This record gives sequence, C-alpha cells and structure tokens, in this order.
Amino acid sequence: MELPGLAFAIWMFICFYASVDGYPSGKIREACTSMIPCHGSSPQLSPEHTITVNGTEFKPGDNIEVHLSGPDFEGFFIQARDAEHLDSPAVGSFMLVDRRLSQLLTCGRTKNSAVSHTSKAKKKYIKVYWIAPGDAPKHVQFLATVVKKYKIFWVKIPGPIVSQPNALSPTPPLHATSEAVSTSHPVSYLSKPFNASGCGSMKFCIRNPSNCDPESASCFFLSFQQEKSSVFIEMSGPSEGYLAFALSRDQWMGGDDAYLCVNEDHRVHVSPAYLKGRSRPVLDSENALEDVSWRLVDGVLQCSFRRSIHLPAYKGRFNLDASYYIFLADGEASEGGLIHKHRRQPLITNGIYNVTGLPHDIGGSRSPRLIKAHGALMFVAWITTVSIGVLVARFFKPVWSHSFLFGKEMWFQVHRMLMLTTVMLTSISFVLPFIYRGGWSQQAGFHPYLGCTVMALTIFQALMAGFRPSRHAPRRQLFNWFHWSTGTTARILAVVTMFLGMDLPALDLPDPWDTYTMIGFVAWHVGIDVLLEIHSYCLVRKVEVIEDDRVQILQSLTSAEAEGRLFKQIVLAIYICGNVVFLIAFLAAISQI
Repeated sequence: MELPGLAFAIWMFICFYASVDGYPSGKIREACTSMIPCHGSSPQLSPEHTITVNGTEFKPGDNIEVHLSGPDFEGFFIQARDAEHLDSPAVGSFMLVDRRLSQLLTCGRTKNSAVSHTSKAKKKYIKVYWIAPGDAPKHVQFLATVVKKYKIFWVKIPGPIVSQPNALSPTPPLHATSEAVSTSHPVSYLSKPFNASGCGSMKFCIRNPSNCDPESASCFFLSFQQEKSSVFIEMSGPSEGYLAFALSRDQWMGGDDAYLCVNEDHRVHVSPAYLKGRSRPVLDSENALEDVSWRLVDGVLQCSFRRSIHLPAYKGRFNLDASYYIFLADGEASEGGLIHKHRRQPLITNGIYNVTGLPHDIGGSRSPRLIKAHGALMFVAWITTVSIGVLVARFFKPVWSHSFLFGKEMWFQVHRMLMLTTVMLTSISFVLPFIYRGGWSQQAGFHPYLGCTVMALTIFQALMAGFRPSRHAPRRQLFNWFHWSTGTTARILAVVTMFLGMDLPALDLPDPWDTYTMIGFVAWHVGIDVLLEIHSYCLVRKVEVIEDDRVQILQSLTSAEAEGRLFKQIVLAIYICGNVVFLIAFLAAISQI
C-alpha cells in the first residue's frame, strides 16, 4: 500500500537534509510526522517488537500504561494517533517512568506528545504512561518505530487500539502502518564478476589502473550502459567497506549526486545519496534504483543497478544525459553500515563526460593536476638542484678555481644558477596548493606550516646572498655562518616536509615505497657528502702544517685539492646520476597516481 501523501513529502525532505549519523541522542522532532529514521535503507517488514497497554478503554484525563518490548534495540519513537486517521498529528501526552532510557518530545503543537530514546545503548523494555487529552478522538492507536541497528529498523509498528466508552468499532484506516513505507526493489546476488567487454564501444567505462581487468583484485571499475530511457551501472573494486561514485559539476565535493554500495554484515546495500559540502553523504531512503544486484568475494565488492536517465520527482538526482566530472571513492564501514571518510583522494576524471553520449574507456587521477605539479616541482628543487648546488659550493671551489663562466668563477656561477632555480621552482610550487584549495588547508596537518617555513627561509637565503659582503670584509665570516645555517635548516625542513606531503590524501604516493625511497635519497646524499669530507681530510693531512697559522693552512690547501680534481669530478658525475634516478622515480610515481 502507498505511504500517505503528507508523510511521503516530509520523508523526502528529511532524507535530503537530515544528517547521516541518524539520531543517537533521540532528539528526532524532524521525524514526527513520518516516524522514519533517515538511515539510508528501507524499513523491515515483519516487526520483532510489540506494544502492549494495561487497558482497552479510556476517558479524558486517564493514564494508560504503555509497554514496548522485544529483542535488543538501540532507538525507539512512540506516538499515539487517531486510529481512523493514522496520518493525523499525535494526540495526548506522555509521562516517563525512567528518564535514563526515555525522553519526552513535542510533535506539532502538543507538548510531550512523543517519547524517544536518550542514547543508543541497547535496551529490551520501555515503559511510559499516556495521558488522554480532553479532545481525544474516540479511538486511539499506539505506534512505534524501533531501530535495532543503524540500517535495521521498523517503522510505525502497530500497537493496541484503546477506545472511549460506548464508542463504535473503529473504521479501518485508509493506510497500513508498518508495511506502508517499504519502497525497496528486489535485490539479487551476482553470480559472476563484471568484465570489461564493450568498454569504449558499447558502454562508458572508468578503470583504475588504466585498462585493468575488473575481475582482478586490484581494479576499480565503473561502467554506464544506456538502455532506452535508463542506464545500467556497474561498480567494482577492492573494498570490504564501501564503494561510491558521484556526479559533480566541478572537481570539488559538494552539491553532488552520489551512489553508495555499502557492506553491512556481509550484505551489500545500495543507496543513492546527496553530497552536502565536505561532510558525510546524506543517504536517500527513497530508492529510485531498480535491478539491484551485488557480490562480495575475496575482498572485492561489486554492485549493479539501473536508474532512469531523468528523475524529475527526486530532488538531488542529476539527469544522466548531461556532462559531469565523475568521482570514484572507497573507504571503511563500521558495524551497521555506517560509513567513514575515505582515507585517500577519490579517483576523479580529468574532464567532464556525458555517460549516455559517445562511449569512452578512460582512467582518472586520485591527485589534482595542481597538486601533482606542486609535488613534482618540489622534488626537482629539493632533490636535485639544491643538493647539487650545495655540493658544488662546498667541495669544488679549488677544483674549478681557475675556470670562469661569464666573468665569474665557474663553481660560483653553477652554484648561483642552481640556487636561483631552486628559489624559482619553490616559489611557483608554493602557490599551487593555495590556488587549488582557494585558501589554507585544514586537512594537511603540519605539512603547510613547514612548507611556509621552508619558503620563508628560501627567500631569506636569496636576499642574504644578494647582500653578501666582499671576500675580505670584516662581516664575511658572519655572513658565511648565517648563509650555511639558514641553508642547512631549510634543506632539513624541506626533507621533513616532503616526507609528510607524500602521504597526504591529495598526493598519496605508494606506501611504504615512498618512505623507503626518500630514506634512500637521504642516505645517498649523506653518503656522498661523507665520502667527499673524508677525501678532503686526507688531502689536508698532506699539507705541511704551519704553526698555529690557520689562514696559511687554508690557503695552502689549493694545490692539494687540485690533486683530487679527477676523483671529485667522478664522484660528482655519479652523484648527479643517482639524484636523477631518485627524481625520475618520484616523478614517475606522481604521474601514475
């Protein structure tokens, strides 16, 4: 039988705007009319709980003892209504027996006209008193909604009818109660996994990694196939929690049409939803999906369903004959089907697509292009250019002391060119996340704070170098100390910042590969640095020590350093090749996200 018109309308409104968390506190005034919790699934049909009363007749002002009992349940909602008009407002008021388990609510204009739970603690029995009003109808029926778990609930369980003395037998209500609200369609079990046949020719497909086989345990797969006025949708991926896709008019969460396949106690529930900002999706209990099927085998979750191209009666559902960005996400779900925020960035198509238009077989990216560029430029700057620049300045002054480039010593020109390149790359990279986010990110932990510190030290280092004193100026030693300490601090913080940034959701390089590779780079750089230090120390030992004259000792190193010129040039060539290998590894990882 149909749901009453008023209840249906209010149900739809609540389902689109109520929180997905439900009402653990029991303050559920929004559900006064429909008595339906917006938990993203359809009600059960056969009640397990019963309502009993201590009498069958009442007069205005009488107290009727009402009991709700049955297997463990978390939430409940009790009302009394006109037995001949069950879609009418609640009548009478209630009085509590145990305030730890139950609380009074006001529905409509009648104070204390409903009772609900105070928490989601399990309970088996509730006792309250109903107070008959002076204008009570001749026949009153008690109704209860009971929530066993988040997605297992019964709506408007019919209780006993109590009547005023000498009242005629009640006329059967126009609408049934507990069975009236079911709108779900039959759900079947998939006998075999999906396949990619027809992708790009018969159906629109999204695969990650590109061209992967949906039968494999590492393939995320989403397909759309138009069939007359509807679209048949398949979704598959390695997840034991949930899979979800959304249609969006931009590349940001919010205002999107979403569909979720959620594993709840080894059964998969398929629900449409609405994404409101960056909060949890608001699940839609009114199910507009047909031919729903699912499969959960070896950690791979698969579901399929059919949806009409146009759904004018459903707010929040997009027309499927328009172009959208497509999101594909996965995450964990707790007991009862409550979903948690995805731990990594959703897969997002690189452009807008019409799933009912020309078929495509495409991939996507879990990292926005601006964030990819940010990471790539930072790797180039702080793995390659700054590292080589520091090594040249520290160990190659004697080697290239008689070689000149554009009128300056070669080591200095190479050092300055590499450092200016580092400043330029860091500055460009620094602004990209702000352009992407439109401001400061609250989700990135310490990474943006350290990044700002590195940017400030980089600018300060460049400005300080621009005001460098002459070689024999009194302040030159002070400059050298500040120049070295600022640069070293910036490099250490940059490495820490890269360690943190590699695992942020917006980039999220493969783990633990990224950590081990960065540790390998640090070990490589430190190893070469130590090798050159030892080499320099050995050359120093060859120099005649002049009694307590440190300046003369340092000046006499020039000839000794020249002896190691070939060795240093070989080490530098090997170091550059190693740095390029690490850089290519990181850039390749970024390109594959």
